[in-house]
Amino acid sequence: MRRSRLVTLAVSLAASIGATLTLAVPAQAAPADRYVALGDSYASGVGAGSYTSESGSCQRSTNAYPALYNANIKPASYKSVACSGATTTDVINNQLSALSSTTTLVSVTIGGNDVGFANIMTTCVLYGESQCVAAVQAAEDKARAELSGKLAKVYSGIRSKAPSARVVVVGYPVFYQLGTVCVGLSANSRAKINEGINLVDDITRSAAASAGFTFADVRSVFVGHQLCSYGEKWLHALNFASIGISYHPTAAGQSGGYYPVFRSAAG
Repeated sequence: MRRSRLVTLAVSLAASIGATLTLAVPAQAAPADRYVALGDSYASGVGAGSYTSESGSCQRSTNAYPALYNANIKPASYKSVACSGATTTDVINNQLSALSSTTTLVSVTIGGNDVGFANIMTTCVLYGESQCVAAVQAAEDKARAELSGKLAKVYSGIRSKAPSARVVVVGYPVFYQLGTVCVGLSANSRAKINEGINLVDDITRSAAASAGFTFADVRSVFVGHQLCSYGEKWLHALNFASIGISYHPTAAGQSGGYYPVFRSAAG
């Protein structure tokens, strides 16, 4: 009789523990994020092709890292207002309105146009080393003087509009692999351009940290896929037939470089 009661107690206890463990393991919920993507051509996906008709001259690509996140993760809602040519002022005036108190995830890539990426590359291609180096130096001086403050205004605006959102600030890849045989710009020009991009990324990283945001650094993942590298190129070289895509990530650069870095940072 005592043995029977012990067996019954053991079975009941096991069933109770099993029920408790079942209740303690939450069911896997569908992604609940309400995601908004902000930024410039690197966020809109210029150079990656497959542009959406609604985006017009902003050239938002279905191959851009925000669109890839939407396609793969399937958040509860998604909207990209990233636009080719955007500056920090454009984000503040034209893009922050896409955010709301219900936004839970924000990505932003911005700052390159504020220091004149496009004009620098034009100068470097057309006018030679001395003017290239001078143009990059002028941009570096401008970045040191102004960029941190401009980014702080953007980040403050994001936090004001989306107070509960996780914010991921996504940087820029360094264009050139150095120390290789490479036609086109001189080695000094390429090194100076890289120096300028690194400065912009470092200022952006510091500004993001000051705002309490996460910085997604894509520089290391692009190594081996830069211009002048021996691997698959993830950046367009100068393209006279389609000048706007020059020095922008390819579709492979978005999917193999930008997307996994952003996906990891987004959590």
